[in-house]
Amino acid sequence: MAFSTILAERIRHALARKRGITEKRMFGGVGFLLHGNMLVGVWKDSLVLRLGPEASNVALKQPHVKPFDITGKPMRGWALVEPEGLESDLQLADWIDQTLQFVRTLPPK
Repeated sequence: MAFSTILAERIRHALARKRGITEKRMFGGVGFLLHGNMLVGVWKDSLVLRLGPEASNVALKQPHVKPFDITGKPMRGWALVEPEGLESDLQLADWIDQTLQFVRTLPPK
């Protein structure tokens, strides 16, 4: 299955004014990086989040959020938001803001 180009475009729009953002094809989808560190991505029709261990544990308690697991081993500190949790641009922006809070603490690559 290809990834959602509509979701990718919504992310591009949400990140348009942010400095240090690059885009890269990965894991059968597309990833958006901040200074070389993965920030968010699109896998199939879901949003991939890099939140860090603490924030991901909180996020996993939210509706439509599950562990990011495409290999049989969930990635610690990551989460996947299903389309039902991304219906509004405000929801998407909130998730992106949460990832920015964590990824900004990482050293540039």
